[in-house]
Amino acid sequence: MIEFKFDGNGLIPAIIQDFDTGEVLMMGYMDAEALKRTLKEKKSVFYSRSRKKYWVKGESSGHTQDVLQVLTDCDQDTLLIRVRQKGGACHLGYRSCFVEEVGEKGELRRITQEKVFNPESVYPK
Repeated sequence: MIEFKFDGNGLIPAIIQDFDTGEVLMMGYMDAEALKRTLKEKKSVFYSRSRKKYWVKGESSGHTQDVLQVLTDCDQDTLLIRVRQKGGACHLGYRSCFVEEVGEKGELRRITQEKVFNPESVYPK
């Protein structure tokens, strides 16, 4: 197996990209076990730094990611995971987490997408 360069917490950033369009959907963290599961299960498995546990993208929302290809950069310290996204990737209801355009002064200029689902109906409090 490749000698991935995990950080001091045993994590590696994983950028999630739509296989067909090239759109960057989200970024999460994986440890060795999450990466192993992602490769085996062909579903995106992440390690939650705040909850200290594994989670499979879409396990509560149904907005899953079918993993088609896993790439690493030349330093083996970042992953690029190419997926077919079902529904939205963002927990706020957007297809992508990268929807907030930042202006020259660091201000939020605008949201660049429409929501594809209502997060209040998917993630009840």
